[in-house]
Amino acid sequence: MPSPTPEMPTQSHPAEEALAAVRGRLAEAAHAAGRESSSVTLLAVSKGQTAERIAALAALGQRDFGENYVQEALPKLAALTELGLNWHFIGRLQANKTREVAAHFSWVHSVDRLRIAERLSAQRPAHLPPLQCLIELNADAESTKGGVDTAALTDLVAAVRVLPGLTLRGFMTMPAPREDPAAQRAAFRRVHEAVRPWMPPLDTLSMGTSGDFEAAIAEGSTLVRVGTAVFGPRQR
Repeated sequence: MPSPTPEMPTQSHPAEEALAAVRGRLAEAAHAAGRESSSVTLLAVSKGQTAERIAALAALGQRDFGENYVQEALPKLAALTELGLNWHFIGRLQANKTREVAAHFSWVHSVDRLRIAERLSAQRPAHLPPLQCLIELNADAESTKGGVDTAALTDLVAAVRVLPGLTLRGFMTMPAPREDPAAQRAAFRRVHEAVRPWMPPLDTLSMGTSGDFEAAIAEGSTLVRVGTAVFGPRQR
């Protein structure tokens, strides 16, 4: 009788390996900070990625995806509607794009002035649940980035919290790149200190990307925005 054929080892897909690696880093960072990994949401930044690559990550259990450009995002959202994904708009938001964001996204991270919040509120379709909103802070006062200065934060928080059709959940920031982990942590710490008066009841602090999310988690981030580490280089 011939010997039984040994089972071939299962080969993992590159997307599966990349996602597992990021999840492992996230879990280690949360553990080092004395937190549960479930206290940090992984947002896969799908800017420049195809619907097929997004679907591959969704099949591995990834539910939250972030897009920067409305016109690039809308065809992907339409193609993947049946997957029931959570779509976050994380790019700089212009007034002429608020209607599409209000109608198609679950979250928006880049509210940095009252006019934008008011437009999102007025344009959120009545049949949809409230749009989950984050106020963006310009942590390093960079002229090339959106975001509100911390000095204007109190008034903007008060105004956004009462708008119908929106639920203010917290804050987002993206400090200038820093190589040194201690410098990364210091920048994130400054942001957390600035928003601490509102947390809780606000519960979301979106900060940290592929190169610095461990430092962000150490300083209280509850949502990290990771693109290249989970997808690899952009395809277009």
